[in-house]
Amino acid sequence: MAIQSVKRAIDILSLFTPSQPSLGITEMATRMGLPKPTVHGLVQTLADEGFLSQSDETRKYSLGLRVYELGTYVTSHLRVNQVGGPAAQRLARHTSLMARIAIWDRGEVLVTLNLFPNVQSPPFINLGPKVPAYCSAIGKAILSACPEKDLEAYLSRTPLEPLTPKTCTDADALKGELETARRQGYACESEEYIMGLACIGAPLFDHSGRCTAAISVSGGPELLAREEMQAIATDVMRTAGEISLAMGYNPNMASERRHGR
Repeated sequence: MAIQSVKRAIDILSLFTPSQPSLGITEMATRMGLPKPTVHGLVQTLADEGFLSQSDETRKYSLGLRVYELGTYVTSHLRVNQVGGPAAQRLARHTSLMARIAIWDRGEVLVTLNLFPNVQSPPFINLGPKVPAYCSAIGKAILSACPEKDLEAYLSRTPLEPLTPKTCTDADALKGELETARRQGYACESEEYIMGLACIGAPLFDHSGRCTAAISVSGGPELLAREEMQAIATDVMRTAGEISLAMGYNPNMASERRHGR
C-alpha cells in the first residue's frame, strides 16, 4: 500500500523537467490539485533534506544536489555502464563522435552515460536524460530488438508526437524502420528528435538474451550522408557486440527469442 505523503513527495520531485526546472509553491499546488499549505509542508521537508533548493531571488524551487548525488550513485553502479564505459569511450574517440549508452526503463529510454571524443564542450551535452524511443536512434535500436508483443504494447500507449518536422508519426512506417534496423543490426535517425542532430544506434543484450539497453553515436545531420557512414555503423555494432558479450550474452539466444516474439 502506497504511503500518501511519500507518494506526494515523489510527485513533487517528478514535476521538475528540463523545460520546467523551477517552480513556485502555487504552481506545484495547482498541478497536483492540492492545498498550498499541504504542498508547502512537503516542499519544506524536501528542501531541508537537500532534495529541493530555493532561489533567493525568485523564491522558486528547483531540484537539489541530493538528487544529483543519488543519481551519480545509481549510474556509477549500473553494470552496463561499468562494462560498457571503456568500449563506448573507444568508440567515441575512434569515430570522433559523442557516444551514449541508454537503458530501457519502464517503457522509456533513459540515457545513463555520455562520452565525448575530446575535452571540448559538446553541442548536445544537455540531451536527455530521457529521450523518446520512437524518434531516437538509441530508442529505435531497443525497439527493433524487443518482442513483437512488447512493441505493440509500446505503440498502443505511446502517442507518436511530432517533435520536429522530420519526426515519423506513422506507426506502420515506424514498424518498417524497425524491421530494417532488426535486419541490418543498427537504427538511424536524422533530426527527428532535435534539429541539427543525427544518430546511429545498436542494441545491447544481457545474459538472458534480452535487449535492455543500447549504444549510439551522435553528430550533425551530415552524419548519415558521410562516405564512411557504413564504417561508423559497423563500429557501433562491433562495440555493441563487445559490450553484450561482456554482459554475458550468448548470440545463440537471439534466434530463440525471435521465435518467441
